[in-house]
Amino acid sequence: MNFKHDIVIVGSGLAGLRAAVECVEEADVAIVSKVLPTRSHSGAAQGGITASIGNEEEDHWEWHMFDTVKGSDYLADQDAVEIMVKDAPRVIYELEHMGVPFSRNAEGKIAQRNFGGHTSEYGKKPVKRACYASDRTGRVVLDTLYDQCLRHNVKFYQEHYVLSLVLKEGKCSGLVTYDLSSGELNLIEAKAVLLATGGCGRIFKTTSNGFASTGDGLNLAHGAGIPLMDMEFVQFHPTGLYPLGILVSEAARGEGGILRNSLGERFMERYAPTVKDLAARDVVSRAILTEVREGRGFEGGYVHLDLTHLGEEKILEKLWEITSFVRIYLGIDPVHEPVPVYPTCHYLMGGIPTDSDGRVLQDESGTITEGLYAAGECACVSVHGANRLGCNSLLDTLVFGRRCGLAMKKDIPEIEHDPVSYEPLKKGKEMTASLLDRKGSEKIDGVRRNMQLVMMDYCSVFRDEEGLNKGIENIRLLKTRFNDVEIVNKGRNFNYELMEAVELGHQLDLAEVILLSALYRKESRGAHFREDFPARDDKNFLKHTFFFREAPEVRYKPVAIMRFRPEARVY
Repeated sequence: MNFKHDIVIVGSGLAGLRAAVECVEEADVAIVSKVLPTRSHSGAAQGGITASIGNEEEDHWEWHMFDTVKGSDYLADQDAVEIMVKDAPRVIYELEHMGVPFSRNAEGKIAQRNFGGHTSEYGKKPVKRACYASDRTGRVVLDTLYDQCLRHNVKFYQEHYVLSLVLKEGKCSGLVTYDLSSGELNLIEAKAVLLATGGCGRIFKTTSNGFASTGDGLNLAHGAGIPLMDMEFVQFHPTGLYPLGILVSEAARGEGGILRNSLGERFMERYAPTVKDLAARDVVSRAILTEVREGRGFEGGYVHLDLTHLGEEKILEKLWEITSFVRIYLGIDPVHEPVPVYPTCHYLMGGIPTDSDGRVLQDESGTITEGLYAAGECACVSVHGANRLGCNSLLDTLVFGRRCGLAMKKDIPEIEHDPVSYEPLKKGKEMTASLLDRKGSEKIDGVRRNMQLVMMDYCSVFRDEEGLNKGIENIRLLKTRFNDVEIVNKGRNFNYELMEAVELGHQLDLAEVILLSALYRKESRGAHFREDFPARDDKNFLKHTFFFREAPEVRYKPVAIMRFRPEARVY
């Protein structure tokens, strides 16, 4: 079938919904999502949204910018960071006016709490900057924006999987989707396409990401000739429930939770004497694994997050969802017992390169791809650099989702729909038919589990050249095995197995990109820690990685440095 809209947004998380709200009154807008919109992974965000509104104590956007740049290990582009942090207060009040039920302090103002890496006076002491709604911030913002989209009659294609982008001669004019319920393939034409498809955490065995976070948008762009930027930087959140990887938000430590080793020591005092348990995530993740490596972890390889001293009333009021997760999945009551935690793959700092309005770049020189935009975790603007600061992810989605909406409604009057070509639809049908007709001895789950183990073993918190080369070799072997995968379900409608095969193809491609990008960066910076190159090397690597599929080829782009010059990290 064939459909036509002015703007098509792929992804129904916060970035996609916020973009839709911004442009729906002036354009025909549709959202394509492979899940029901309210099941988008943005709803899993617990901690809050950073903004220097100063409701609890003095704060300024300059301090927020410093913390973001320092947290990024100086790889964030400071022009983009300045845009984001200056816009943060407006974002919060806008959401409040839309109906987001933020938690309140004693004065009735929007409450704020401490979070890792948030400081006042350029790093002198912690500051309360995270605006939150208990520990369900992402959930309530997602529901509010979805309600706004329904109110403005945004068209939803839910449970539609994108199979390809229609991208020719540097111009995007639509996409091909698989309708899960009918099994039909559709060609959807558009003057502008926004990719807001989230991250790719399911590449790793231990992850806080939902099952839909398979990196589809990233690899669709990459396969269409778009480079991927800074893919070596994958953040591991320090506190995932052991052994499941389900996120225990930084809010737990922001409210006063303490990390302890098997000796009962508050070990973060050794690694970050000033901010202790609220150091940046890469620092805390490496500290936890160091404690385990050196024999001070618990049997099985984890540490404890101790909340017991906070008291039942505070835990249930501020950390209800976390408490519920721990009780349900581990049978532990955090009111009375410490919680076993271990680093879990959480966030991708890299992604599809864009300018500050979300326009996708074709190369390191800034060539614009007409009609194609990206926002949220799948995009790299770059405001997170080598390591994302806690609570900046929701801010990123809302600031740059809105900016994409503004840019698209400005650009589309100048864009004409190209004449319809059904060649992309034909190729999509050939691709799905090829997968369904394939005979082989491999199963999707076996290849996927091996891929996840390879990435955990060779490309997680600690990396080195030998391990990365082994990882690349193993992933390439798995790609060969993937070509021998047989799909048992030959039906057309509700064929989840067919879509899992498509997703696994994306994951294997992205796993190789991450490993190769990590191999080429011979330094340690932020979440990318090379044990064979443990120092940060500003002389040779204060630059962004651009990974092109052809060859493959790596090129570099300078970091935009404005206010803050690189300095040693001290916590």
